[in-house]
Amino acid sequence: MYKAQIERWKKAVEEKGKYPTYKLLADLIEQDIETGKLQPQDKIPPMRDLAEIVGINYSTASRAYAEARKRGLIESITGAGTFAKGKVPAIKPSLAPYELTMNMVIEPAIPTLVDEIKDVAISTISQGSLYKMLRYQEHGGSTLTKELVKQHLLRKADHISLSQLVISQGVHQILSALVTQLCDEQQVICVDSLTYPGIKSIAAQLGKRLHALERDHDGPLVSSFEDACKTHQVAALYLNPTMHNPTCTSISRSRREALVDVALRYSINIIEDDVYEPLAENPAPSFAQLAPELTYYVSSLSKCFGPGVRFGFVACPTRRAAEHTNGALRSLNVMSVPIMEMIVSNWLREGTVDRMIQSIRREANARQQIIYDQLHGIALNMEENAFHFWLKFPKTVSWHPTELAIELRSKGISSVASVAFATDNHPPHAMRVCFGGPFNRSDVTEQMQRLKETLFEPPHLNQTRY
Repeated sequence: MYKAQIERWKKAVEEKGKYPTYKLLADLIEQDIETGKLQPQDKIPPMRDLAEIVGINYSTASRAYAEARKRGLIESITGAGTFAKGKVPAIKPSLAPYELTMNMVIEPAIPTLVDEIKDVAISTISQGSLYKMLRYQEHGGSTLTKELVKQHLLRKADHISLSQLVISQGVHQILSALVTQLCDEQQVICVDSLTYPGIKSIAAQLGKRLHALERDHDGPLVSSFEDACKTHQVAALYLNPTMHNPTCTSISRSRREALVDVALRYSINIIEDDVYEPLAENPAPSFAQLAPELTYYVSSLSKCFGPGVRFGFVACPTRRAAEHTNGALRSLNVMSVPIMEMIVSNWLREGTVDRMIQSIRREANARQQIIYDQLHGIALNMEENAFHFWLKFPKTVSWHPTELAIELRSKGISSVASVAFATDNHPPHAMRVCFGGPFNRSDVTEQMQRLKETLFEPPHLNQTRY
């Protein structure tokens, strides 16, 4: 079954010249994946068959497969063989609506807080200069807004100057600008093998390549990142280090320091997407603190106030980098929204954002206690103050994650299957469940009861729904 494939490789080896054979074979595997000749889960020829047909020694074949593994192209399974991992899959458009609605921030039902949010917004519009708010504004945000953002929202990048700070319309546009600015056609962006789907859709839209890093419970493996730096032209490392979306874990200080060491040695930019950091009580030092000369620190109000605000910011490593980022953002959205920028500035100045964050934390932890009670005995990751968790399927569950996610959504439970987050074509038997949004504690109790009942329910009982 491998004959045609190996014959092509044999011909290329015969014509290679002085180029190392083991590197050429790894290149050929990569080319076959890129062109679709090798699909995810396709079996790769055994090393002995490869060595015999191509006419190379076994150690060269072994070295070639080791090189391909370093590049994240293949994986070996004891007793089964070696298989292609395939290209990083782009998020499917059909999944986008779920991603946009599933991880909604908690909306505390506190009348005095709701009134305060309204009053500050109305006061900003009624007392401000209307036409000033309707005109073209300073690109990258006003000095006043930057000062307030630095004072209230940059506790993990407070070393930066205002000239390094750029205001924009949310994280998604900032990430689009950074990917456009930092990555050329020959380069790749390293990402966790489970990552925020937005970076997948941005890369697909812009024609940029992502390189999946192997992970453990503490995030991307340092060895996998260094292997990528040795074998690829790496433009940047993208990370969501605090309350990671989707696994709801945070990268430890020691792992952060080890990843930074590699980034510094290879001069790799770091894009730190830290939107959940405002909710964390005692987060580890940020990558921006550990490697200020390399890190673009990105955050917003989406997970600590409300995604509809469309207000985000990036702290760049240098003033020059901020100018380039501002230029890229200007081409994408011209400027931040003046009225919203002024409202946010007043919410920050009046302490409204701080009170909202505290309310979200309290409500999240109250809901978490309900979830632990209802899902007792089921393995899940959920950090303090978070409003989503990562559900690992028990061995007795026979559902496919995608089918179960669809079933749960039909019952009003915010769930997304692991495939939406996977970047290595090997999604685990797991899913993300969100308990934010407008729900109250009674709703959460009912949802978790339904989730547990459905989880252990035979899938065939629901076949008529698909």
